[in-house]
Amino acid sequence: MFSLLKNFNLLLYFIIALFFMETSLRLATTNNFLAQGLFISLLSSTILAIIYYIICSCFQNKVNYILSFFLLALTSLIFSSQLVHYQFFRTFYSFYSAGNASQVFEFWQDIWILTMQNFVWILLFFLPTILMVGLGKRLLSFNTLDKLYKILLILSIVLIYVIGLAAIYGNGKEHNSAYDLYYKNCDPVLSTEKLGMITTMRLDLQRVLTGWSPALDPPDFPVSNPDHTDKDNKIDKEIDYNIMDIDFKDFIVKENNKVIEEMHNYFANVEPTSKNESTEKYEGYNLILIIAESFSPYAVHEDITPTLYKMLHKGYNFTNFYVPSWDVSTSDGEYVTLTSLLPKSGVWSFTESVNIDLPFVMGNQLKKLDYKTVAYHNHTYTYYNRDLSHPNMGYNYTGVGNGLEVENVWPASDLEMMEKTIPEYIDNEPFHAYYLTVSGHMQYSFTGNSMAFKNKKYVENLPYSEEGQAYLATQVELDKALEHLLYQLDEADVANKTLIALCTDHYPYGLDDKTIDELAGHKIERNFGLYKSSFILYTKDMEPVTIHKPSSNLDIIPTLSNLLGLEYDSRLLMGKDIFSDSEPLVIFRNKSFITDKGKYNSLTKEFIPNEDADITEDYLKWVLSIVESKFYYSAKILETDYYNKIK
Repeated sequence: MFSLLKNFNLLLYFIIALFFMETSLRLATTNNFLAQGLFISLLSSTILAIIYYIICSCFQNKVNYILSFFLLALTSLIFSSQLVHYQFFRTFYSFYSAGNASQVFEFWQDIWILTMQNFVWILLFFLPTILMVGLGKRLLSFNTLDKLYKILLILSIVLIYVIGLAAIYGNGKEHNSAYDLYYKNCDPVLSTEKLGMITTMRLDLQRVLTGWSPALDPPDFPVSNPDHTDKDNKIDKEIDYNIMDIDFKDFIVKENNKVIEEMHNYFANVEPTSKNESTEKYEGYNLILIIAESFSPYAVHEDITPTLYKMLHKGYNFTNFYVPSWDVSTSDGEYVTLTSLLPKSGVWSFTESVNIDLPFVMGNQLKKLDYKTVAYHNHTYTYYNRDLSHPNMGYNYTGVGNGLEVENVWPASDLEMMEKTIPEYIDNEPFHAYYLTVSGHMQYSFTGNSMAFKNKKYVENLPYSEEGQAYLATQVELDKALEHLLYQLDEADVANKTLIALCTDHYPYGLDDKTIDELAGHKIERNFGLYKSSFILYTKDMEPVTIHKPSSNLDIIPTLSNLLGLEYDSRLLMGKDIFSDSEPLVIFRNKSFITDKGKYNSLTKEFIPNEDADITEDYLKWVLSIVESKFYYSAKILETDYYNKIK
């Protein structure tokens, strides 16, 4: 018996080592030890350990030892890289993203800093490999395994796999369940929490190799709000809607593709938004649209960032605005803002959009009206393939490497970008300029961030930690850029006819949770509150307006389209004109949502009603079906080039 155990001690070592990495990753990231998630992690660790053991028992002792060391070292490296990626982007990378890893390595300095900051965790991931070097040959057996044992081990893999499937099925099939993440949807963070990293990466590899996309069934979309039984989605001819002359019935009759036919049916039944007192309010105005790196409400200080403060409080003040994060790429926040579509899970949606029509993005809409349309980014112009996606949106796009020359520091200066680019369009009315800034980028320290160091004197007396001060110092550079922009608009005598819209791409995830709480002045709730943000909409000498209606960056394109009096079809966008009388809906990555009646947390399955809100079960099902529909049809627009089919 002792001899048999000794012969199989390498297998036991592999099981312990892999499960140790799984649990260490949970501790370092999600910190959520769900019983089911741990059990499935143990099963997947055991299966992979058996596979490793079979591989490492096919040769002579020395070769088996080298293979064992190599496999453990490779696994340790993968877990370590996933940890660093999570600390950098707050999500785990996929094989799709790994195929574009060269772009991520442009941030090698930040990656190195994060690696050093997480050195203890990384050392723990490599501990089984280190122990194998020191103790392996003395304590572990690397003998060749008999064929019979190999067969028994393969059978045990099948048995353990069946047990794992039973555990996955046994916990229900609702959204965000282990079953849902295993078979239907893709969310790297939730999947790692409920299935483990080994299973998550195995599924991801399978999906990449097979061309898999989330197996979403067409949602059962109710035509009306159950709380408004007297109202359906038929268009009232007496109301002036933001719609275009699209004959969906004719398209349906002529369509042979079932998916496209289904899309025609869906969009024909979406309730459009009506025109309102804000329609055409800024018709003919110039438009400057800015997505500011890691901008947040914490960046707005009357003394430290006075321009941001002025624009927020003397423009439209949206008090209930959100910018959710997504699961694959930080460019997804930009994608949502510029397209009013939800990103497709598992891919870089902007990259996938390169060859499809995007008629409702601001660049293409305003280019048709003979606006000068330009876009700028003070970072590498090819990053996230923006050199392909942004021209497709109607922009003459310039970044670092194809015409924009800024000082070679990290991060680059937003002020310098404004100084270099404003002269290119300010005398060419009407114009539309889109800016993607970078000064607010992590890491937030005075030694590793050029903008934080540059503006240190403005923040060093604030009662915050160094990380909090450094973050605010990066936002000072954005404030200086906006100050220069407003000055130049005044000098050119176009400030009174230029609308400026600004939001962030994502919350400042480079900050520790405790620093976010520190800047906010209270503990931030993580499912909703973490993503609460500010949307600046401003033009000179306007009458300040406060809007309490829930909204998000998904609503920016329809809102701007309505304000500028553009011809667009509100049924074909996933967001809504904030100024319309339509019911608000803020959607999050995990399919939580906010309406004017309250908040639904998809993780806890709890609806938190607003005061005096009367919520029925039918209402909840109705909103959930809308949320599912928006995810589904956003992906289908990307996959089918749908906008091109309804010209």
